[in-house]
Amino acid sequence: MTDTCSDFTSIAVPLCSSAELIHGGDAVPFDLIYAGETCRAFAIRFEAQVYAYLNRCSHVAIEMDYQPNRFYDDSGQWLLCATHGAAYQPDTGACAGGPCQGGLIKIKLSERDGMVHWHTEPSVQPVNF
Repeated sequence: MTDTCSDFTSIAVPLCSSAELIHGGDAVPFDLIYAGETCRAFAIRFEAQVYAYLNRCSHVAIEMDYQPNRFYDDSGQWLLCATHGAAYQPDTGACAGGPCQGGLIKIKLSERDGMVHWHTEPSVQPVNF
């Protein structure tokens, strides 16, 4: 039996310029295949780092933004689900309050030379792969 996971090579998929992600600002949305389904994801900047998550609340699997690409609360310190008010830590995706049942699903990002890339994994693939 062959271990296909050990043969997997991650691909860096260009997402946006670094300047598009501002702490507390709009997220950059993107689509991917997660566990065989097309899903929306989003990238944000929190403090000096970039992060990405599936746009899926852990309380009820619905998209979280209260306006297109808006996830931060007014303080710029929490990511909020518009439907039921679940709050998540921007740097970890961990539940910080409200009805969330676990954390957000994190998508690996990297930032280099003024560009942000997201990285494939066995369960996370580009839509047009």
